Amino acid sequence: MARIELSGLRHSYLPEPQSAADFALKRIDLDWDDGGAYALLGPSGCGKTTLLNIISGLVMPSEGRVLFNGQDVTALPPDRRNIAQVFQFPVIYDTMTVYDNLAFPLRNRGVEAARVDIRVREIAAMLEVTDMLGVRAAGLTPDNKQKISMGRGLVRDDVNVIMFDEPLTVIDPHLKWKLRSKLKELHQRVGATMIYVTHDQTEALTFADQVVVMQDGEVVQIGSPVELFERPAHTFVGHFIGSPGMNVLSCEVRDGAAFFQGVWVPTETAPTPPADAGRLEIGVRPEFVSLADSGVPVDIVRIADIGRYRVFEARAGDERINLLSREGEAVETGPAHLNFDPAKTRVYADGWLVGEAAS
Repeated sequence: MARIELSGLRHSYLPEPQSAADFALKRIDLDWDDGGAYALLGPSGCGKTTLLNIISGLVMPSEGRVLFNGQDVTALPPDRRNIAQVFQFPVIYDTMTVYDNLAFPLRNRGVEAARVDIRVREIAAMLEVTDMLGVRAAGLTPDNKQKISMGRGLVRDDVNVIMFDEPLTVIDPHLKWKLRSKLKELHQRVGATMIYVTHDQTEALTFADQVVVMQDGEVVQIGSPVELFERPAHTFVGHFIGSPGMNVLSCEVRDGAAFFQGVWVPTETAPTPPADAGRLEIGVRPEFVSLADSGVPVDIVRIADIGRYRVFEARAGDERINLLSREGEAVETGPAHLNFDPAKTRVYADGWLVGEAAS
């Protein structure tokens, strides 16, 4: 296991990058503790797989260093970094049995047979595949193949880090929750440093203790699932995490107060945006918007029943505002007024939470 430090990383796929736009990864500085469970979360093309490949040694960064336990491994090839990687598609040998697939990484490193047997059976028990050890991998279902692929990463007890690159993409939705739960359980039992790359917020938030949210090659926030939901440092985080995501509404700030379409909106703190701020916005999640007798005038234009609750879509001019139903709340389309919970309503300048930057 290892503490991982990324220092001043930048990467461009161009031979001579000229501007920030030429970099797939902007400057990144991160420290990940030994034994932690981390997720890289963001949409396709945000740079998360590039970052994972830099950590694994598959890509050499244009700038910066990668350190494992204080040792600079930036120039080391993958086979000298002592890592295990689980990919989007299961990497197993179909002609081998499950036992031999799990044993292969150990046999390939000359581990004695008795130790191989002990370790394979330990991992098989953790994955609940002991009864499949004699079965050829070709006959397994996709979820069991991915279990074995995970097991090949877990079977070595000398790895610095285990990395998962979109490992549940090809798994049927009704089986994903089982593998997510199993992976979390495995981390708690094995205690290895794990990094999980995904575009799926549910996967990231249920697996990781700390989530790194990325957009356009930048880290916009690092935090626990609760921190990312409760206090987004950037409007992108608020919009990307949550279903529906955070309401982001254009506003004005005058004398330390925020106004939405001329209506004063109480906020968590008196907003003091930078003098050179451009775009100013209010951010408030649908969970913290409520119907009221007075407040922001809107029209309720749509009501969607999604099972656990109903989502009301309101319009205030060109702005859309989502809110969630309360128990037994009767709502019809038409004119209404909304209040925002002041403790959960914040002002953002050019996307960033006023007074704060990314963690």
